[in-house]
Amino acid sequence: MKSRRIVTTSVACLTLAGVLSITTGCQTYLNGQTLPSPYYLQDDVQYFPAGPEFKLPREAAALKAARAEEKLNRR
Repeated sequence: MKSRRIVTTSVACLTLAGVLSITTGCQTYLNGQTLPSPYYLQDDVQYFPAGPEFKLPREAAALKAARAEEKLNRR
């Protein structure tokens, strides 16, 4: 009786694991490839507008000012 219960529980757990693995939509990693979920066509599209071409304008301005100051101090 106990062994039948163990078999029934094992079959139920394996069935549940199989159903969950089929219905889960996540990325998979297979043979060196990252494959998308099966629902990627229904996902929301996120748009990120293009930023400035040069990412560090304040740092460049500070370096330019420092060079100009250094040039004045050399004279």
